[in-house]
Amino acid sequence: MNNLDQQGKIIAEYIWVDGALGLRAKARTLDKKITSVDQLPDWNFDGSSCYMAPTENSEVIVKPVAFFPDPFRGGDNIIVMTETFVWEDTTYKKLVPARTNFRNQSKVIFDACPEEVPWYGIE
Repeated sequence: MNNLDQQGKIIAEYIWVDGALGLRAKARTLDKKITSVDQLPDWNFDGSSCYMAPTENSEVIVKPVAFFPDPFRGGDNIIVMTETFVWEDTTYKKLVPARTNFRNQSKVIFDACPEEVPWYGIE
């Protein structure tokens, strides 16, 4: 199946952390090869089914922050890492980071000292 002609289109697999700290994903077809993260559109999903939002205000917005070649589909297909945001209230005027959007909080810290190189290790 990996050898099928995609006729110039690609599959972008959007990935995020859900409300139970599990991984979720949703795929979409895009019209061309992606070369920059700003070419990737924001997307949404119903967060009430994965513990991210109440049913009366359940829309969650996923915003791409990075992408990588998809090792499973191959070709120009990509895996898209995203941040998640929910609406502050039912006026739908302001997005706020979802409670499992840990990247949003850590990015502020990392951006405060761009000259530092973070180290990661197993404790």
